[in-house]
Amino acid sequence: MIKRRKFLKITAAATVAVSSSLIYPFNSAFGILLPKNRERVRIGVIGLGSRGKGLMRILIELDFFEIVAICDPLEFRFKETRIISPNAKTYSNHLGLLNHKGLDAVIISSPLSTHASIAMAAIDAKVHIYCEKTMVKGYIDTLKLTEKVTNHHKKVFQTGHQYHSSRLYSHLVEKIQDGEIGKVTSVQAQWNRNGNWRRAVHEPSLERQINWRMYREYSYGLLAELSSHQIDFVNWFSNSQPERVTGFGGIDYWKDGRETYDNTHVIYAYPCGLKASFTCLTSNAKDDYQIRVSGDKGTIIIGRNAAWEFTEGKYNKTYGDVDGVSGATMNWEESKGKPIQFEHLDPTKQALIDFRDAIINTTIPLSNVFTGAKTSIAIDMGIKAMDTNKTVYLKDFNKAI
Repeated sequence: MIKRRKFLKITAAATVAVSSSLIYPFNSAFGILLPKNRERVRIGVIGLGSRGKGLMRILIELDFFEIVAICDPLEFRFKETRIISPNAKTYSNHLGLLNHKGLDAVIISSPLSTHASIAMAAIDAKVHIYCEKTMVKGYIDTLKLTEKVTNHHKKVFQTGHQYHSSRLYSHLVEKIQDGEIGKVTSVQAQWNRNGNWRRAVHEPSLERQINWRMYREYSYGLLAELSSHQIDFVNWFSNSQPERVTGFGGIDYWKDGRETYDNTHVIYAYPCGLKASFTCLTSNAKDDYQIRVSGDKGTIIIGRNAAWEFTEGKYNKTYGDVDGVSGATMNWEESKGKPIQFEHLDPTKQALIDFRDAIINTTIPLSNVFTGAKTSIAIDMGIKAMDTNKTVYLKDFNKAI
């Protein structure tokens, strides 16, 4: 079992490798990536729910992929995907797909609880792996998978935090790290919706398989499926991971038998002093998706595909009553926010392009097993904090091993 100290050392080495655009440093023989005279990546898709089908549609648009195999235990999904990829071989079990002749790579878009076992099998099958977020469910399986990729995987491993591939988000990370908005001490992020977050189920016996996000056996719910993208971004620009977390979650609005929280509010503390809050609602959609990064020189507000920068105004100290309390008040000459212009593709499309480029160029993707592990561990910490109503510390997780 890989220990936390070793994991941190490996992650640090990987950060250097990624920032330097080096070939994979952990495997001396990365191997022939594609057969000679063939440019298209022969790919299989494991998990054909809404996300899997969406990825398939983009793969078809990108003519350097060829979908040769698809897998799902629910047979009716093959009819839905036949329109997208009529010639793909169908499998009901991922082990069958991994034995498909000539397979180069797989996408894992199955329920979160299955990611670890499928990724482990894909490593044994010696194929390139694109594993959807959150990478793994649980701290121990995260460390196991990280160790196996590090020591045994001579192919590409990319984690599906697609905003990590967004060129807009990369540009924002550079601006923040270059100090354009000063020292950042606060992030406020939200991803709010107004709806029950359910998928239609035509056969009651399939409820848990189709709505797996609602059940703890399969999923960590909103924190893993939505907030994980924003947590990944904060880990990225801060070049760190949370050292402690507190938070609250509940099943307070949708009384429909779900087991994962319908609203989550967590606050992570980072070693640099940064505090980052993440909120997910299913009963109010005001402002939808947003990340607010606050520094002492300015603020950046980020949407899915756009961002704005606000510089700090001039403060003039005056004295008077504030809510009946005598003291200093501030008059702020508020500056106008300006759009941050940067050309970029749809993040999911860019992520799949990056996956192909990593395969061809033998490089580590920006969103890799190490960045994925940091976020996966943060999610597990957040769930335990909400479940126990206690502050959870990263240092205590090692005691569980």
